[in-house]
Amino acid sequence: MLATDTIVALSTPVGESALAMIRLSGSLCPEIGKAISGRKKALISRQATFCKYLDINDLELDSGVFIAYPENGSFTNEAMLEIMPHGNPLIIQKLLEDLIARGCRMAEPGEFTRRAFLNGKLDLSQAEAVADIIHARSNFSLEVARRQLNGSIGHKMSELTDRLLGILAEIEAYIDFPEEDLPEASNVGPIHDLKSLIHAVDSLIETNHYSALLQEGIKTVIIGAPNAGKSSLINTLVGSQRAIVSDIPGTTRDFITSYIMLKDYRVEIIDTAGLHTAQDAIEQQGIKKTLELAQNADYYLVIVDHSQPSPSLPDSIQTVFNKKNTLVIENKIDLKSEYSQKDFLSDCPHCPISLKTNTGINAFKSAMHDLIDQGIALPKGNDAIVLNARHTVALKQARESLVKALDAVGRQELNELVAVDMRSAIEGFSQVVGKIDNEAMLDKLFQKFCIGK
Repeated sequence: MLATDTIVALSTPVGESALAMIRLSGSLCPEIGKAISGRKKALISRQATFCKYLDINDLELDSGVFIAYPENGSFTNEAMLEIMPHGNPLIIQKLLEDLIARGCRMAEPGEFTRRAFLNGKLDLSQAEAVADIIHARSNFSLEVARRQLNGSIGHKMSELTDRLLGILAEIEAYIDFPEEDLPEASNVGPIHDLKSLIHAVDSLIETNHYSALLQEGIKTVIIGAPNAGKSSLINTLVGSQRAIVSDIPGTTRDFITSYIMLKDYRVEIIDTAGLHTAQDAIEQQGIKKTLELAQNADYYLVIVDHSQPSPSLPDSIQTVFNKKNTLVIENKIDLKSEYSQKDFLSDCPHCPISLKTNTGINAFKSAMHDLIDQGIALPKGNDAIVLNARHTVALKQARESLVKALDAVGRQELNELVAVDMRSAIEGFSQVVGKIDNEAMLDKLFQKFCIGK
């Protein structure tokens, strides 16, 4: 159902710029397009046209590019108009006041996307993806949001719903037409199909582990003994004096967080207090915090002094290191050493560097990117990835209903009870993208059975 009122909003940031964009959506757009351009005929749909902007009193306020979109052929599925005037805040204010005088009202936050959803141009998951694209902070998160906007979640929900409707249609047939000449009922088919469906839902729910990586960044903790170069490393990665560098052991007493872009990934780098036997109570608290952070990180950069003996690490922290999540950084290779670090965390890849001379830094960054890329690479193609907490909750509810239906089939309970759980699972799927058509089940039913002889 198309809205009856016409909304308007500035779609570019407030401030001075070469051009701005004002968007309108609603039934008044064709009429307003003709009036403000001074044209007798409507603007040609989807064609950029340079026009003067005439106010309600026929005074020229500005000139710019106008693009008109027809009803059923725009982002909102309503008639739309985009006006690109000069980016002067005074001009923009005058244009908005004039458009309101012509019958428009200011749009509420997200109202254009909301109308697109209500008018059937986007499903709910796609509408949410619009916000995800706007707030994306890395190529990785942008790619996931793009997939969702292109309908990856909606397509997956349609596939799962169709499979479940096929199972439900057979069960509904025996409920609604018990006296018809139907094949003898068997629970073997539904059990196999339900197990397969539950597995597919589980696989989809598991992709939620990408959520924190996209929203908060890939949490990477720098760990090492005092003066190994932890603070120098974070300053090198960030490109500024983010952490205090000193020859005095224990300078870093609390953790310092910074963010860097490592090609496609947004990485949260956490510089922690050096691990050693501390006498100072504050240092002890810092070391305790380091051990806590290490238990919840995604990746680890363990930095050692190439010129010193291999450090000893607490047993509680060594258990989290493995070749898939840890890089050992051998710093200070510019210094001569009689020691070897090859046996220190020998299963993990080692990167020799010198933060003093900037030797090996690019090779280290490449190794770090490869380690992350191997661990969290996106599923190939346009497979659906569930990041939204609402989607995850709905899918878990649907899974719970599927498990109940599977148990009911296994116990050979009444078809009516099995159907209730299946309908509940369908409701869970529909919550992800918006309500599904209730006629879909009937369509499936009559496609599979020739009833009504």
